[in-house]
Amino acid sequence: MKPVEVYFLNQKEPYQSIMLYVRSVILKTLPEVEERFSYKIPFYNCHKKPMIYLNVLKGTNYVDVAFVQGILLEKQFPILKNDNNRKQVRSVQLKTLEELDHDNFVALLHEACNVLGKSKKAWFI
Repeated sequence: MKPVEVYFLNQKEPYQSIMLYVRSVILKTLPEVEERFSYKIPFYNCHKKPMIYLNVLKGTNYVDVAFVQGILLEKQFPILKNDNNRKQVRSVQLKTLEELDHDNFVALLHEACNVLGKSKKAWFI
């Protein structure tokens, strides 16, 4: 079993279901994306650069779907939050699956991949 799969299976509910659903949407929407396991969490690379990672931050009760270049997307997609005072990363915070607007999330994925494709580096700050 891949380390990413082990990570998902070791998550408690509802985090496991949320992460597995988000993973399936990412892989279905962007078949070119590369799934990898870095820093002990799942990352999704587009154009060979990190685009998204999934995590449950300590002391929180939500899945953090973090977009590496989220700062460039937050005006167009107000669902992206910066609750942790991060310089570049913005995230969608999901406590339940029902909170995810599927169509808006798919549009966000496409735009994030497009922005990353035009960018020289993933981490620019």
